[in-house]
Amino acid sequence: MANETNNFQELISHCKEYGYIFQSSEIYDGLAAVYDYGQNGAQLKKNIRDYWWKSMTQLHDNIVGIDAAIFMHPTTWKASGHVDNFSDPMIDNKDSNKRYRVDHLIEGFADEQKAKGNEQLANDTLAAMDALLLANDYAGLKQLIETNKISCAVSKTCNWTDVREFNLMFSTQIGSVAEASETIYLRPETAQGIFVNFLNVQKTGRMKIPFGIAQTGKAFRNEIVARQFIFRMREFEQMEMQFFVRPGTQMEWYNFWKEERKKWHESLGIPSTKLRFHDHVKLAHYADAALDIEFDFPFGWKELEGIHSRTDFDLKQHQEFSKKKIQYFDNDLNEAGKPFGNYIPYVVETSVGLDRLVLTILSNAYAEEKWNKEDGTEDSRVVLRIPAKIAPVKLAILPLVKKDGLPEIARELMNECKQAFHCFYEEKDAIGKRYRRMDAIGTPFCITIDHQTKEDQTVTIRYRDTMVQERIALADVKNLVISHTA
Repeated sequence: MANETNNFQELISHCKEYGYIFQSSEIYDGLAAVYDYGQNGAQLKKNIRDYWWKSMTQLHDNIVGIDAAIFMHPTTWKASGHVDNFSDPMIDNKDSNKRYRVDHLIEGFADEQKAKGNEQLANDTLAAMDALLLANDYAGLKQLIETNKISCAVSKTCNWTDVREFNLMFSTQIGSVAEASETIYLRPETAQGIFVNFLNVQKTGRMKIPFGIAQTGKAFRNEIVARQFIFRMREFEQMEMQFFVRPGTQMEWYNFWKEERKKWHESLGIPSTKLRFHDHVKLAHYADAALDIEFDFPFGWKELEGIHSRTDFDLKQHQEFSKKKIQYFDNDLNEAGKPFGNYIPYVVETSVGLDRLVLTILSNAYAEEKWNKEDGTEDSRVVLRIPAKIAPVKLAILPLVKKDGLPEIARELMNECKQAFHCFYEEKDAIGKRYRRMDAIGTPFCITIDHQTKEDQTVTIRYRDTMVQERIALADVKNLVISHTA
């Protein structure tokens, strides 16, 4: 196929047209950086979540899953450091009153310079930014912005305020009476729900170090610069696993999980050439090593998943603030010839944004194709090559005409298959139009019931990726789809 493109704005329009993602509250002109998942998007999201959950909790015998509440005791966030440290350096333009995250503003400038061919200037600017962020030199960051004459996208001026910190947590009140209510926070990450339940899970599950606790769920961040569709939102979903290890072994497990997680993304059909590791220049206050697995999005290389060696910071902090002993008694140390006893485990974290992964899958799958047919005329289609195992609809069942008993045969096949996987039935429009619609939705297999089906109990199966069609036995349809989607 020739002339394949991957235009981001066209992908966004495609997501709306085919029931994947809608602007939240669109009839009221929408809510910035908040999105709703349509019928196909919700199923894709669920399929990815289930695939992650199975890979973590079912295929590893030392990882279990929990589902912690969104609301947590406010001291949780004091202990974790979010109250004091969960902030980003921001800068305001005095003329437009528009606020920017400093790193995003400078990165945007660097991208513009690269597009103009000024690669060296872009790289030098980013290197200077990294050094200033590492030193928490906010005056230097402002100077870098002013020196490069980085302007506001709205006012086009360089009239900037000083750089300052802005906390990203949403706060709310809990309690029935306003005067007696207490300020709590919508969780900015799911990890803390795992840490505060460490002892509950370890004791009730009789878990032995090393072991992991996995969780998926919503998190909330008051992002000032939310952009690039569902890449950065204020309400999003995370899939996190905290792996508890003996102190001193954390780098071994850190290296294990970074490779393991990259392989997992590749198992979703993401080419290895579109994935890379990016080591953090500035480590978080709790980490002794950290990197991102980045994906080459249509708007550049960006973080998809974070791998962090968090040391014993989290459990130690919760032990201190709760005044409860959070330690592990390791009998196996004695067998290894070392004195057994209590210690606070170290933690290696894997954290992937589910919404970002949805965008990754869609970005990688979306293609506009044109080709010349045998008669010399041009044909085209828009297709989502979503891997069959996570595609929202696995099989479309299409009777050729709405008569002669063909719909009845199609409905019988539908009833046979829908217990095993998601199917779609359609009898409207010409068969070619229905194929194109299924390509655009991302359905990997289409079955056409025609008059020959009544004679020999065979059907035409069409493969989305190649558009190849072949006759197979009607009785084999269900097992064929299962074999490709398991």
